[in-house]
Amino acid sequence: MENRQRPDTENAQRSAGRNGGAETDVARQAETGTAGQPGAAGGLAGKVALVAGATRGAGRAMAVELGRAGATVYVTGRTTREHTSEVGRTRETIEGTAELVTAAGAEAGTGGTGIAVPTDHLEPEQVRALVERIEREQSRLDILVNDIWGGDVHVEWDKKMWEHDLDKGLRVIRLGMESHIVTSRFALPLLIRNPGGLVVEVTDGTDEYNRRYRKPFYYDLAKAAPLRMARALAEELKEYDCTALCLTPGWLRSEAMLDTYFKVTEDDWMAGCKQNPHFAISETPTFVGRALVALASDPEVVRWNGASLSSGGLAQEYGFTDVDGSAPDAWRYLTEVDQESETADVTGYR
Repeated sequence: MENRQRPDTENAQRSAGRNGGAETDVARQAETGTAGQPGAAGGLAGKVALVAGATRGAGRAMAVELGRAGATVYVTGRTTREHTSEVGRTRETIEGTAELVTAAGAEAGTGGTGIAVPTDHLEPEQVRALVERIEREQSRLDILVNDIWGGDVHVEWDKKMWEHDLDKGLRVIRLGMESHIVTSRFALPLLIRNPGGLVVEVTDGTDEYNRRYRKPFYYDLAKAAPLRMARALAEELKEYDCTALCLTPGWLRSEAMLDTYFKVTEDDWMAGCKQNPHFAISETPTFVGRALVALASDPEVVRWNGASLSSGGLAQEYGFTDVDGSAPDAWRYLTEVDQESETADVTGYR
């Protein structure tokens, strides 16, 4: 999304949205039941998933929905009840995510379970140990979700490339790109042992939308890279009957989005439209979680190999909805509606 309110506001909001979703909000969304939810009958029972970067937001919601559908889900991140990452949020922890996953599996009667493993995905030995644990405990890995991020705190949204602090910029690149590479390097040898494995690279923006410049420079690179990673892995995984694709949520109503950028709650999120009318197209983190479950439950998911997909676009394909029964197609809206407009009309887009 182009920056319009002030130099750093909208890209920061969009980026924070991808990784947001307060513990109480996701828990409450998890209690909304299974209406509009794919895989709710336990279609992923027996499957083993790793959601790398599941502390909050999109990663947390994807882990919860996989658990609701019956999967055993390993959830990783750097913020635990004893340690806080550089993101600086203490309320959301990987232990909290694992508990939500298990609760969703119990509520749905699918037996889905969450397992928290503190992991810094920039540390190869920690990732190696994580995968060795999954192999030791489960003997397989069926779904890998690379949702690792945490770079917002380093982005200088209003700076040109040569003005941006170099160390901060390189940290953004490491968090958004290198962490994904390290994780795939160690996880893929386990995943390819069985046909039908699914690798999901998570980013902010579709391939179509990200053809425009997502300033600043380092952020643009970090969000373009997962699209290319998915395309490359799709080629390398073909012979193993596995699928790689890239998935983006739309504009998430996440913890940073709600309590930091718009200072609203999930209950009164529409009040945020007073600050930015286009917030009307936003969605809960659960929506992209349901998109992931739809993909993981699809016996013909290979048709998406190498593709750039969005929660809104997949809702049209699979028929799931957000928790309120709507199906916001944020990226089509953001592409077709003039972002410079002070008014917003989401008719036909949700």
